[in-house]
Amino acid sequence: MAGPTTAERGERQARQDPGSGPPRPPLLKRLPKPRKLIIPVVCLALLAAGCLWVLYGSQWLRVERVSASGTRVLTPDQVVEAADVPVGSPLISVDTDVIEARLRRKLPRIDSVDVVRSWPHGIGLKVIERTPVLIAEKGGKFIEVDAKGVRYATVSRAPKGVPALELTVPRSAGLRRFGTDRLMREAVRVAGSLPAAVARDTQVVKVRSYDSISLELSGNRTVLWGSGEKSGVKARTLGALMKAAPEARHFDVSVPTAPASSGS
Repeated sequence: MAGPTTAERGERQARQDPGSGPPRPPLLKRLPKPRKLIIPVVCLALLAAGCLWVLYGSQWLRVERVSASGTRVLTPDQVVEAADVPVGSPLISVDTDVIEARLRRKLPRIDSVDVVRSWPHGIGLKVIERTPVLIAEKGGKFIEVDAKGVRYATVSRAPKGVPALELTVPRSAGLRRFGTDRLMREAVRVAGSLPAAVARDTQVVKVRSYDSISLELSGNRTVLWGSGEKSGVKARTLGALMKAAPEARHFDVSVPTAPASSGS
């Protein structure tokens, strides 16, 4: 019997050794030709250059107007002037953080500000002004103090509806220990915690010591508050006490777990 032919032996060998088939073309021959990559790369480069030119070099996206909103005491013109936004510069290049810092430095009345780009030509300045919770008289003028204890403005006329701070602290070890600034912060903490209805009626916040803060309300009413600690609890207790004894003239919440009222 005749043995397997050469072709049969090759086929059998291919089945036994799959890797021994016909030679494949070299890897380099299968890769895209460099000329086929040039066109996409050039297109991407041109697109990037065009975008950069539109953002920085063209006249299409430049600052043409600056507006301010949210002002109450300040005017929009004051805010815009203090911001000193570089009109005519590319909108993308405006450093909003620098403008925000500049506004807070030049206008301490501003509590926070958000500088936003309004494409294609605007910059918006969204301002939140500080709100006074106390005023301190000094030299015939009035210093406004916000809920954070920041003394941010001196005005010639006291704003309406804001209680006056009265520091009547004797020269004692207590004053040396806490200091005027600390006592003012305690008074601010008390004033900032008052319910809206009580805050409207509060005319004076008196501070005699760290543990002796009191309020003078309209209608010859007084509140003994004690220290500024637990002011939130004391405020809620005072609100409940006033509802329970609406005719009372004197309230004591210095110990909020044992409040008292008297007078009529």
